[in-house]
Parts: sequence; structure tokens; C-alpha cells
Amino acid sequence: MKATILVDNISSEKAKGEWGLCIYIEYKDKKVLLDTGASNLFLKNASVYGIDISDIDYAVLSHAHYDHANGMEGFFGKNSKAKFYLQKSCCNPCYFKKLFFRHHIGIPKTVIPKFDNRICLVEQDTQISDGIWLIPHKTKGLEAIGKQESMYVKTQNGLIPDDFSHEQSLVFEVEDGLVVFNSCSHGGAANIIKEVQESFPERKVKALIGGFHIFKKSRKEVLELARKIQDTGIEVIYTGHCTGEKSFHVLEEVLGEQAKQLKVGLTMEF
Repeated sequence: MKATILVDNISSEKAKGEWGLCIYIEYKDKKVLLDTGASNLFLKNASVYGIDISDIDYAVLSHAHYDHANGMEGFFGKNSKAKFYLQKSCCNPCYFKKLFFRHHIGIPKTVIPKFDNRICLVEQDTQISDGIWLIPHKTKGLEAIGKQESMYVKTQNGLIPDDFSHEQSLVFEVEDGLVVFNSCSHGGAANIIKEVQESFPERKVKALIGGFHIFKKSRKEVLELARKIQDTGIEVIYTGHCTGEKSFHVLEEVLGEQAKQLKVGLTMEF
């Protein structure tokens, strides 16, 4: 399999970046798009790298935040065949809330009803094609992270701390293990590795690719996460976007060459 970064915070010489993430993946005879970034920039960058968005077989939304979902309508305008896979709880709007301040940070509100014939809502471990899986969170108590990060979801009972039930991992079976994509890892990068290991007890998690949402974390917190990741026995991480440059270098202190930096145009092969 081969994965190419179409959108990340770090630009390349050929293409611009933005605060968001979009990854194009070729696996066997299938083409998969993970997320659409914060705008339609992914379409322009796809053209730069010779990628035909109309040829995508499956699209996946990692979680219900704008910097991964704002290009969804642009995707549907270019691609007429691919189903777009979301966790069912993506239908609950997401907000940043602090004291009396509230700001919508979720999927554009018109997208799900407008393209309901193209969107597939899932709730559990789901195989979308041979060797391609969607794995939701199984770790308990993640709403504590949502409260700490001032992230909430709107339900029939009002705003409640986000438990990130709308977040999912995109997992590919490769010859020597599993390659996991989780674009922001709000539920915790080490937790995500363990969740995938629990779903596939006979397989080794080889790589985790995505942001870790630690750009505001203290050095102590990042070092603790790095050690937890190291303890999982994973071979390599590729991280960027909401990890942040400062936190990435702290991860490197513990993980060394196991930690790789994402940027627009980066290609990874497994």
C-alpha cells in the first residue's frame, strides 16, 4: 500500500498546506480518501500530485471536526461513485465551549442531509473492503478528555463533554501487520494502538499515522505519551497536523527514528 499526504499544516515546494488533514491511499486495487481538510485545497493538491479524485472508491471521515470535513461537499462534486463512511454519532454537532463562549467546530451543518444518499453511517468494527476496516473507540471514560479540551457535542440533553464516539481509525491489513490511520487521535494515540490490537489479536500494529492533538500539551505530558507509545511495541509513527512542531520534537527524544514528520506531498509505503 501507498499513502500520500494531500493536506497537512506543513506545505511542500509544490503544494500549499493548511490547518487540516487529507490522505490519499492506494491499497491493492482500491483507492481511499481519508478526510478532506479544512477547505477544497485538497482538490488542488490532488491535481498537483496527479491524483484523480473522481477515481476514489471509498472515502472516510476520521471524526466530525471542520478541519477534516469542510471539503466534503467539494469531494461529492468531483466524485460520483464513492460512499463516504462516518461514525453515526457524527450527526451530533461538535462545539468548542468555554464558560459562556460557544463555537461550532463540526461538519458543515448542511452536508449530511444534502448527501445522505452517499453517506454511510457505521457504529462498530466495520469491514468496507477486503483488508480495510473502520474501528471506533472502545476505551471508556474518554469524555474526561473532551471536558479537559473544552470540546462538547450537542444532544437531545444539551451540550455534553465529547467522548469522541464520532472518531474512528482506518485500518489496513498488510503482509507483516496493520497500518492504522487516525487523523487527530483525540482518544489518545496509545489507546488507539491498543484498541486496534484488541480488534485484531493475531496481528501486530506496525504503524500509526495521523495527528495526536498534543500541540498545546506540556513537555511532561508529551513525554508520558511518547513512553506509552513506545511500550506498545509499534514500529513507526508518522505524525503532524495537530501534533505541533514543538511536541513532535519531544516525541523524537523518546522515539528517535521511529517518529516521522508528516507534510504535504509525503509518500509512505508499507
